[in-house]
Amino acid sequence: MKEGLHPKYNEAVVKCACGETFTTGSTKSELRVEICSKCHPFFTGKQKLVDTGGRVEKFMKKFNLEKSEE
Repeated sequence: MKEGLHPKYNEAVVKCACGETFTTGSTKSELRVEICSKCHPFFTGKQKLVDTGGRVEKFMKKFNLEKSEE
C-alpha cells in the first residue's frame, strides 16, 4: 500500500443521546449517535417513537389521533 494515502485509524469514543458511551475504531476521535443498542427498540423490546422534525405530531394532527406515551 502507498504511504500517506489512508487516514489514521484510531480508537474513538461513541456517545449516545441516552447517555451510553463505548469505544470503537474510527478515523474520527469522537462520534455522537441518536440511538444505540442500549436504547434501540429492537434490542430493548419496548416501542419508542423517534421523532425527527415533528413528523409524529404532524401525522397525529392530520388523522385526528391522540398520541399514547409508554
